[in-house]
Amino acid sequence: MRCYWKRFLMTLGSLSLFLLLLLLVSLRTEEDSFAAEESRRWAREVAMQQIYSERNGQNFRDLWNSLPPINISYGHLAGFPNHKKKYLAVGLSSIKRKRGNYLLETLKSIFQQSSNEELKEMVVVVHLADFDQAWNSKVVKDISRKFSHHVLLGHLIVIHAPQEHYPPLQGLKQNFNDAPNRVQFRSKQNVDYAFLLNFCANLSHYYLMLEDDIHCSKSFFTAIKKVLTSREGSYWVTLEFSKLGYIGKLYQSSDLPRLAQFLLMFYQEMPCDWLLVHFRVLLAQKDVIRFKPSLFQHNGFYSSFLGTANKLKDDDFEEDSLDLPDNPPATIYTNISTFENYNPNKAYSNVDEYFWGKSPSVGDYFTIVFAKPVELTRLRIQSGTEERQSDVLHAGEVELGEDPAQIKEKVECSSYVKLGRFENGQFESKDIDTKIHSAVSCIKIVVTESQKEWLIIRSISIWTKQSKA
Repeated sequence: MRCYWKRFLMTLGSLSLFLLLLLLVSLRTEEDSFAAEESRRWAREVAMQQIYSERNGQNFRDLWNSLPPINISYGHLAGFPNHKKKYLAVGLSSIKRKRGNYLLETLKSIFQQSSNEELKEMVVVVHLADFDQAWNSKVVKDISRKFSHHVLLGHLIVIHAPQEHYPPLQGLKQNFNDAPNRVQFRSKQNVDYAFLLNFCANLSHYYLMLEDDIHCSKSFFTAIKKVLTSREGSYWVTLEFSKLGYIGKLYQSSDLPRLAQFLLMFYQEMPCDWLLVHFRVLLAQKDVIRFKPSLFQHNGFYSSFLGTANKLKDDDFEEDSLDLPDNPPATIYTNISTFENYNPNKAYSNVDEYFWGKSPSVGDYFTIVFAKPVELTRLRIQSGTEERQSDVLHAGEVELGEDPAQIKEKVECSSYVKLGRFENGQFESKDIDTKIHSAVSCIKIVVTESQKEWLIIRSISIWTKQSKA
């Protein structure tokens, strides 16, 4: 293992980017607290500008390709991986806390909020990352006793990465004016997650990062699967199902080895949540893709660092996530002049963004063309926002279309039937399958009166009839 770290650090030393980042993030100050915070912010912003350049991005890709795999001898404390890949791996790392322990309640929430069918496609991996073996033994006994059924069925695995595999955790640089104990805590946490990611890389197609003190919404697995189905064919690195910390961050398992290497590469430089942002942007996902409602809520009251109070809550969390729309894969067309980058696709996801167009005229349209015909059960379209209540669709109707065909640079349906009209800028129709007895290929919003105000389409939510297996 010592040879591995020597070779690893020699590779890093060859990159000017690495040296530049160390210089920037190591800035410290003896001035007052305001000046210290300004220095932290400035260092982070400059580091981000440097790290996101095209040349540096290529350097990192070359580095990832040249590094050897992380060779860890994991201790399997409970359960073993299944030979068949699951759809989703849920990973969380846990250490001994000075006050409170929420791990068992978190596992209880994961399993209680998931159906038996969902659990068949899912595996939960717990990394007991404390160096206190007596604590690890006690916790794994509690887990095995309380969740023996899930261990036997392959739903739950508990692992431990031995201390000898860790890089140095003493004498680290005090970036951002952090105290030595804080630097050691966050640096070890980066390595804890890296080793967890490395273990989970081949267990499933997707990986969900959680913390050990959270509460889940009901059927969060199905909600995530719906989102993934709706984004089929689109590029993404990280999808977020909570706005807090490391909670609810979703990755494709094929990216886990690189993410693990990345966390190890900069384990002592900055906190994990900063590194996750850097990783996303380096792989060319500039914008945050976060979905509402949030599927996970921070439940712990005491932090794992020094047992200090931590009352963070996600105000977008909803206990019941089953009402999330399906929004099947589709292409959006509109002849309404789009303002800046508020493009039409932003109205079609649960991401906290929207379409914003300049004053529409009578006859203007906003059309959704499905990749495959779908049977609709419910449709909801919301326009305007709380901040811009006048930017609603004042007069419009919704039509459903069949028989799509390519017409010049767009796809258009050849026949339409009217479904209903907008009321006060909003539209909703339920039980559509009882009124329309055939599959639909297009949904068209048609402006029926010109308006001076601009138009925001905040969200388009579509529920479909699920085929029986």
